Amino acid sequence: MAELTKEEVKHVAHLARLAITEEEAEKFALQLGAITEFAEQLKELDTTNVEPTTHVLPLVNVLREDVATKGLDRDTMMLNVKEQEAGQVKVPSIMD
Repeated sequence: MAELTKEEVKHVAHLARLAITEEEAEKFALQLGAITEFAEQLKELDTTNVEPTTHVLPLVNVLREDVATKGLDRDTMMLNVKEQEAGQVKVPSIMD
C-alpha cells in the first residue's frame, strides 16, 4: 500500500474537524503509514482454519434469572416513610 502523504492526513483531519499543525501532519503520516504497513503484513497470514472472534476472552452473561419474588411488606416499608396518605408515599409536588 502506498505511504500516506501529509496532504492526505490534513484532508482527513479537516473532514474530522481537527486542527493539526504541519509537524503533527508529518508525524501522523508516518504513524498511519506504519499501521497500514502492519495491516498489509497481516494479509499474508493464512487464516482459513481460524474461527472469527468478536472478543479475545470468552464472555459469559452474568445476569440473574428473571424470577418474580415477594417484595417488602407494605406496612414494614411505610415505617421508613416521612409522610404518607391513604397507604401511599406522599412526595412534594413538582408541578403547579
